Amino acid sequence: MNYLLRMRDIVKRYPGVLALDKVSIDLQPGEVHCLVGENGAGKSTLMKVLSGAVKKDSGEILINDKKVEYHSPSGSQALGISTIYQDFRLVPELSAAANIFLGREMKNDFFLNKKEMNIKAAETISQLGREIDVTLPVNSLSTAERQIIEIARAIIGNVKILAMDEPTAPLTSKECENLFGVIKKLKNNGVGIIYISHRLEEIFEIGDRVTVLRDGRNVRTAALKEVDKNDLIKLMVGRELADEYPRNKAAKGEEILRVENLNSEKITEVSFSLNKGEVLGIAGLVGAGRSELVRLIFGADKITSGKIFIGGKDLMIKSPAEAIKAGIALLTEDRNLLGLFMNLNVRENISVSSLGNMLTGIFVNKQKELIAAQNQFDKLRIKAPSIETAVETLSGGNRQKVVLARWLEMNSNILIFDEPTAGIDVGVKYEIYNLINNLAEQGKGVIVISSDLSELMGISDRITVMCEGRITGILQASEASQEKILDLATKFSSKVKYAG
Repeated sequence: MNYLLRMRDIVKRYPGVLALDKVSIDLQPGEVHCLVGENGAGKSTLMKVLSGAVKKDSGEILINDKKVEYHSPSGSQALGISTIYQDFRLVPELSAAANIFLGREMKNDFFLNKKEMNIKAAETISQLGREIDVTLPVNSLSTAERQIIEIARAIIGNVKILAMDEPTAPLTSKECENLFGVIKKLKNNGVGIIYISHRLEEIFEIGDRVTVLRDGRNVRTAALKEVDKNDLIKLMVGRELADEYPRNKAAKGEEILRVENLNSEKITEVSFSLNKGEVLGIAGLVGAGRSELVRLIFGADKITSGKIFIGGKDLMIKSPAEAIKAGIALLTEDRNLLGLFMNLNVRENISVSSLGNMLTGIFVNKQKELIAAQNQFDKLRIKAPSIETAVETLSGGNRQKVVLARWLEMNSNILIFDEPTAGIDVGVKYEIYNLINNLAEQGKGVIVISSDLSELMGISDRITVMCEGRITGILQASEASQEKILDLATKFSSKVKYAG
């Protein structure tokens, strides 16, 4: 058998954690070898070892049957290995083109050939079905656009081995289709691809083989034609999931939130209500104004006109601080950039917004802080050695739990989740769905924005559909279908694609 890559018996230890326990995977030329497992199973760590970003403790890496040693990303790139990380590795202040060519800049004599780099960067992005002004700084781009930049950077060089860690999490369905087309071209050119995704339908669409990891160990490697979705879920979580979308059974109470004729630069005449015990979904296209709407409610963006009622009281919320005081919590789509303090540990991230409730005199009562953080840590079953673990070392699903723990500690009454399960495995998704239902059972109101239509229909009591900054319809879950939602989501344009 001709192997392009073999990783054998890879071991990686962190303080208190054996992240990789003799993990092995191989890759053939022109193959897509998928890697699946729950958050914390070791997938991203294995890819970081492959890229040289993390040093393995033992094991060996062979390329074309030759053992190689390198200790940095530049060392792996020299061998033709390119990696798309789950967390963006972009320089925010640099332009999109500069990020794409970072470390391999095109030069004209002694000077950078910016014109040529801009042209090549735009051409590569165009292959992915997107038009982006490559001269703009990355910090001015959306999450989806930044992901496109990451992918373009990975495929623009002379890549032989491509590792992709959750590349489609923020992408629209059309962008995913274009990416899969690029993957097929790379396969035809003999490039070997290791593909990580929690969207299991993608695995079966583009993959040849799959390796399942659980708790840092190999569970099984198989041809994808030999397994189905249920097989993979059972291998990943070690058990069968009784119901992919547990339904909210909470009794609906009185109105907790009402929005009347809300307007801003991107939102037009939006009105809706939310009751205690209700899960309200928000569907729409990329750019429909879903995130912009909840940012207005949270006081993060400016309202030009309209009213917000909390518990029947007319409140003009002008800042996130005022929203938090009113009992509103927002779990943002970009949890790493906007939801977490990556330089702090789990305890500090959980307690940072509620330290005012933990004072003895003018000082923080450390015992109260420890008890509160440990309680949320245990209740949400956050996978980490302890509450003192650096949050940047956690998996995506466990980072999401830390963000949720902070808001639960503040006892917010209205919780808004923006893409809460993006990049999260099926096991943790199930836990988050149950947590959402538990919040509803406690009489809280929950709003969920999601680009996954099946998810919205599975967990929501009602679904609000938006198009171009307006609400085009509100459906009861019992009457909702993908066709009805898509019809409402494209009410003002038949040319756009749903972000599913």
